[in-house]
Formats: sequence, structure tokens, C-alpha cells
Amino acid sequence: MTLHWTEEPGTPATTVVEDVTTLDEAHAWVSAHHTELREALGRYGALYVRGLPIAGAGDFARLRDALFARRAKYQEKATPRSDFGDDVFSSTDLPPSQSIRMHNENSYTLTFPGLLLFCCLVAPEQGGATPVADVRRVLAELPPELVERFRTYGWELTRNYAEHISLDWRTAFATESRADVERYCGENRISWEWGADDTLRTRQLRAALIRHPRTGEEVWFNHVAFWSEWALDPDIRDVLVGEFGADGLPFTTALGDGTRLTPDEVAVLDAAYERATVRRAWRPGDLLLVDNVLAAHGRDPFRGDRKIVVAMGEPVAVADCDPVGPRGEAGRAAAVS
Repeated sequence: MTLHWTEEPGTPATTVVEDVTTLDEAHAWVSAHHTELREALGRYGALYVRGLPIAGAGDFARLRDALFARRAKYQEKATPRSDFGDDVFSSTDLPPSQSIRMHNENSYTLTFPGLLLFCCLVAPEQGGATPVADVRRVLAELPPELVERFRTYGWELTRNYAEHISLDWRTAFATESRADVERYCGENRISWEWGADDTLRTRQLRAALIRHPRTGEEVWFNHVAFWSEWALDPDIRDVLVGEFGADGLPFTTALGDGTRLTPDEVAVLDAAYERATVRRAWRPGDLLLVDNVLAAHGRDPFRGDRKIVVAMGEPVAVADCDPVGPRGEAGRAAAVS
């Protein structure tokens, strides 16, 4: 039976499953519609599936395995998450008052999840949607001259790992060994510098535009706006800069030549994401399937209990995505592919 997708303005494409009442039936439904779901995902970038009887993380993991041929690792951790086992995590454990800006998962790593699967186990009283934005459209919305600068230079991420301002390096790299961190950084084209008080600073240069490995479509794929210093609450930014300096923020982004964006330029990026963003209020049992190359995602603030779990799958190497830029000095260019 062909799936029917509801497309309403401002909301993701959604299909409602009927007459599926057990987990075995849900697993059979997902398996039967696997190919059709993947084809629809290529059109829409993100899909809601509503009506499946999913009661817990174990149920979710079973359906995940019907969709994903391979699981993807969560590397270079950047947000606190609860681990429910079997590669199922909370979407984030950041406070409910915080809005999480649009981003493609792990855009800063050389291998990242190609697919994300979210599931609502407990719906919040108010807010708390997981908005998604088609980054094909985001790219089309951006000024050509700004895109060309990123096409030429790529983007640079600087991270400061310190327990009092962000995740510490042991948590982020899942190791107690400095040698393990240095080995990982060396293998993943990341420069590193150990500091006082057991701190670590890293820098990595990445492409800001890539192509989908199957369709060849060009997309805007980065954390430039997400981790810009101008994304911080102004009061928090002032405190952090005053305490640690402009180079001591937990995350800082720039063009690949080191030029930082202005507040107005970050606002242009934010506006492009907003014009491409759609959202739907969560209900218990909802699944949200995201092509991580075609769609960015975020989180709205919320009230009440909220339990959204996520699994990552189908790992993709950026080298297989025809990464665009940066051009110029050979050592910097090599850091992208």
C-alpha cells in the first residue's frame, strides 16, 4: 500500500499509520515500507510517522534496526545526553528554557550520521518541537556573495574543552587518555593545544557546502551560525568573553581564513534557516526520520516533562560528498577532504 503524505504549510510531511497495535506489527510495517520511506525522505528531507505503538527506548531501538542497515557513532560530543543503551540517547539534556538552533548533526566531523531517527516517548505540555529545515532551500535563500566566500574558504571551528564552561575533553572524546585524544585529532585533521588546568583547545577546517552522496544535490552543511559567538545570549557572551577572552569561548566559528562573521551576517544565516523551517508538535509514539545531509534540526523551548530519544545511522564520509572548498593554501585545503 502506497503511503499518503500530508503536506501542510509550516509542517513536515507526515503519514499516519492506522490499525497497527503491537510492536511486532509496527516492526513489520516499518520493514514493509522501508524503501518507500527512504524514497520519500529524498524528496522531503524529513518525515513524521504518527500512530505507531512505541512505549519505550527498547521498542524504539527495534524499529531503528528495521530502518538502519548500520549504526553511526556519536563522535566529538558537544551536548549532554542520557544514554539509554543500545545506541539510543536522549536528544539533548540541555535546560528546557534553551532554544537549540538549527544544525546538521556532526557537520564538523569527517564521518557523520547520514540518517537520524527521533521518537517521542513523553510529549511536553507546551513547545518542545524538533523543527527541521531543508538545507537545499537554506542554500538557495543565502546571498550568493556570502555563499561564495564559504565556497572559497570553508569554515573553521575552534573548541575549548573545560569542565566549567563546556564538556571536558574526557567526556567529548570518551577517553581518559591524552594520547587517545591526540591520536584521534591527528587522524581527523584537527589541531590541538593542551592548556593549564587540564584544558584543551582544538581547531578544525571543514567544507561549508557538500553534495548529497546519492543525489548529488548541493547543500549548506555546517555549524557556522549554530556556534557563532553571536548566537550566545548577549549577557552570557559578555560574561564569558570577560572571563576567558574572545578566543576562550566554548565554541567559535569563522570563515576558513579566520575571518569571523559579523552579527548582521549571522542574522542573514538565521533568517535563511527560519524561512526553510517547519515544525510539528510531538505526540507520544511519533517518529521523525531525518536525512542529516538534506535537513537541519533544532529544538524549541518547552514546559513540562519531555522525553525525546534519538538514534543515528548510515554513517557518511565527507570525502564521499564532494566537499566544496576551501581553496588556497595546500595545508588548509587538505583539512577539508
